[in-house]
Amino acid sequence: MAENERRKALKALWDYAPETGDPNDPARIRECGVWLPVSMLRDPAYSVGLRAHDMAMLRFRHDFEYWAWRCVKIMDKVTMTEIPFVLNAPQRRLVRELERMRNAGEPLRLIMLKARQWGGSTLIQVYFAWIQIVHRRGWNSLICAHVKDTSATIRGIYSRLLARYPEEFWEEDCKPEFRPFERMVNTRCIPGRECRVTVSSSENQESTRGQDYALAHLSEVAFWKDSPLHNPSDLIRSVISGIMRKPLSFVALESTANGVGNFFHREWMRACSAEGSDKLPFFVPWFEIGIYTEPVPDPAALWASLDAYERGLWEAHEGVTLEGLMWYRHRRREYEDHRSMMTEFPSTPDEAFATTSRGVFSSEGVARLRAGVRPPMMTGEPYGCRGGLPHDLSAPGFAEDTHGGCSVWALPRPGGSYVAAVDIGGRSRGADWSVISVVDRKLDRPGELPEVVAQWRGHIDHDLLAWKAAALAKWYGRALLVVESNTLESDGAGEGPYILSRLARAYPRLYRRPPSGDGTVPKPGFHTNRATKAAVIANLIALVREGGYVERDATACDELGQYEVTDGGGYAARRGCHDDVLMTRAIALWVHAEELRRNPPLSPAEIEALRRCGC
Repeated sequence: MAENERRKALKALWDYAPETGDPNDPARIRECGVWLPVSMLRDPAYSVGLRAHDMAMLRFRHDFEYWAWRCVKIMDKVTMTEIPFVLNAPQRRLVRELERMRNAGEPLRLIMLKARQWGGSTLIQVYFAWIQIVHRRGWNSLICAHVKDTSATIRGIYSRLLARYPEEFWEEDCKPEFRPFERMVNTRCIPGRECRVTVSSSENQESTRGQDYALAHLSEVAFWKDSPLHNPSDLIRSVISGIMRKPLSFVALESTANGVGNFFHREWMRACSAEGSDKLPFFVPWFEIGIYTEPVPDPAALWASLDAYERGLWEAHEGVTLEGLMWYRHRRREYEDHRSMMTEFPSTPDEAFATTSRGVFSSEGVARLRAGVRPPMMTGEPYGCRGGLPHDLSAPGFAEDTHGGCSVWALPRPGGSYVAAVDIGGRSRGADWSVISVVDRKLDRPGELPEVVAQWRGHIDHDLLAWKAAALAKWYGRALLVVESNTLESDGAGEGPYILSRLARAYPRLYRRPPSGDGTVPKPGFHTNRATKAAVIANLIALVREGGYVERDATACDELGQYEVTDGGGYAARRGCHDDVLMTRAIALWVHAEELRRNPPLSPAEIEALRRCGC
């Protein structure tokens, strides 16, 4: 109870009157009983003797929170009445970061992973208005969402702001409002400020080109269509390229999560990486949102009934209170399973990006694997013999090339034992990927986990893929080569079986599936069917959950997060996603486990006994 009271007291530090300012903000100084921004006190126009109106206008330039309280009205979601815009705790935390960048003269760049009901989009739009009304004339802005109606809704926040702007603080000759601009349907202007506000959608990318923007609010980016005709990366690049990196320019990407592997997720991960990006990553967990609390009638009973997840929240996050846990427990009962609750009300970004309750792999396990992701030590292409024909495997090696399709995280080790798995895709762009994955089995290093050390991914003719896989496998100490052979064996033209038979003759270390017991010769290749797919995925589920192997590639982690249980009880990638990399991991690690079961490695004691007898 004492710790709970301490935590609630910390939360209460965010509650203060905008008129007097935040006494806990290090960028403010107490002056005449008010906590004013340091930048305002340094402004040559500042004087204690200023008239009240002039003092307010000066403070508007330096104190966004004060301006928002005096000049902006919003609709309260509880009472459904208009109230002054007083920032809540998450909004104040974000404004501190924005003001830090602004006061440092830095261009403002933000990527925001949204939770529900804390007003992130509202804050961005009001901050844009502050820049356009108080700081800059001719400072044009863009609002672009996944659909145009959402963009128009966001601009509606601005329309309400202008319609209710206090007359005594509007110094232009014409009243504050939006007016049509040059018969442009999607663009409005603010007379007197010479600022234009344009709305667009990711489905109509051409409308954003050729415009002069200084501010860009890009909303629900995770839901933008990603296709050859509608590509989020191309659209955002075209918008950002026209925005100069100068003070008070602002680019904000914000979205609720929509799974992993899409453009928004990749940009979020890049911003959070050690290398970072130009964007500040910002996330608000559910327990930071003030409305998500409920009274606790019996704290002792609640504490005694906490499950492992709830207790973990308490131990890991200082912002979690008993009142918050009470709300979380009651809200959690509304959902069929906990994963759905975590997706809607995430405690961490990893929970936010977890897809749905149909997900196959543990989100916590995928997050652990992602911690091992790193850039490759080199990229390029494997070859069987430099200058030779593709099927010549006499002198395998690796040619570095920044445009190559093969990533290498660790070079072949003398005495190492490797398995290489191949998933065969299509030849053309847009088809499934062909993937070759190499796993170091670490048999010579007891206690170490299997580790992904190389991966080739691309589109290529199937015969060239077979020889490339053999070259890479031979370079890695004659690795056991496992080819997922369904595509080749089902080739009605006969090309597939011919490729497989040639590969079997040229590379003896080719995996052959166990004989069926009818006296037939074991066939080369791994055949995926209902039984074998269930087996390899079950093995991979356990490995991901228990941290049973080391992953190096972010795409593999993305595919694990996108893999779902189908309506029929099977497994498949989420619609529009891939599972090619995932399947090579599943097959390689399953074959590794089966080989260990058939031929378990010698224990250290057995190795020592053999050494003593001279064997």
